[in-house]
Amino acid sequence: LQFVVEALIMSLIGGLIGVLVGLIGSWLLGTFSGLPVKVSLLSIVLSFGFSGLIGIFFGFYPAYKASLLNPIDALRYE
Repeated sequence: LQFVVEALIMSLIGGLIGVLVGLIGSWLLGTFSGLPVKVSLLSIVLSFGFSGLIGIFFGFYPAYKASLLNPIDALRYE
């Protein structure tokens, strides 16, 4: 569970940074090009949702593999 939660938190932080960079980039594009730029709330929600799903998906596999290890064997090779 810890691996999944950590992966989810890191991916959501990455999603937040990506949304902020995208918003700043679209604002700069609209300001300097004069083109109308509109960022929908749906695109922001979808990007956070996709980022969360990626975090859960790629956090589950290491958590599953770690749950199969014998703690003694895991500590022996550390």
